Amino acid sequence: MPKVKSQKKSRQHEQIRQGVQFKRDLGQHILKNPLVVDGIIDKAALRNTDVALEVGPGTGNMTVKLLDRVKKVIACELDPRLAAELQKRVQGTPSQTKLQLMIGDVLKTDLPFFDVCVANLPYQISSPFVFKLLLHRPFFRCAVLMFQREFAQRLVAKPGDKLYCRLSINTQLLARVDHIMKVGKNNFRPPPKVESSVVRLEPRNPPPPINFQEWDGLVRIAFTRKNKTLGAAFKHSTVVEMMDKNYRIHCSIKNIPLEADFDMKTKVEEILEKNDFARLRARTMDIDDFLKLLHCFNSNGIHFA
Repeated sequence: MPKVKSQKKSRQHEQIRQGVQFKRDLGQHILKNPLVVDGIIDKAALRNTDVALEVGPGTGNMTVKLLDRVKKVIACELDPRLAAELQKRVQGTPSQTKLQLMIGDVLKTDLPFFDVCVANLPYQISSPFVFKLLLHRPFFRCAVLMFQREFAQRLVAKPGDKLYCRLSINTQLLARVDHIMKVGKNNFRPPPKVESSVVRLEPRNPPPPINFQEWDGLVRIAFTRKNKTLGAAFKHSTVVEMMDKNYRIHCSIKNIPLEADFDMKTKVEEILEKNDFARLRARTMDIDDFLKLLHCFNSNGIHFA
């Protein structure tokens, strides 16, 4: 027991010596290895005319290197104490005028224009931040982001992979995704409980010509039980009710008369069977498969948003 207390005290002293007490509940794990920082910056392929968005700058280990390479850095930090540390770090240097600080929750903030995004994110906001980023307009060139290892593996997973899921296909629909490097726990202060990875995202520009909310509605149903056949997934009563409601709205708007004995469950089964989807499973389907499936439903007046 004394040894554990001693180690804990030592960590606290280290944090205080660095000028700030880190909050684990906010996911504050500061990247301290300069080689990893350099690797992330290199993969961003920065230009001196770029505006870089950095999310979770912490005490600024990456920020100061970004400021040397770009025209402007917009740093979004939730914790005012860390933002103050960063401000102090650049005060009185030539970089001071190139730094814009945004203090607040990045998920509740309208993102400004930027060319490149780099982030060592609190892992609990990984998924919502990825989609906030990929649905942001105008388009940015690329994002180089640090994630929990398993989350990163889900982003890059392919059909048939164990970790392939709704996150995988939604991300890959909107962006090219590459796994860049693995980052061990000891590269952070304090060390997190999980291993990390860095991923590079390049938005597809132009994006696929579909309604993303509708696409996500379809994919969500298919991946709720990704090992089940689509015939089974679309037979669930709540799914049938939702599709029936949307179809009736569609018919009302288009002035399409409904048959007296119309049954949505039968209609869905017919669409899946006719187009050879009934026995397919989400875990083995790629983007083209889902685009065809969405087209089959939409061309029959069935929508998911």
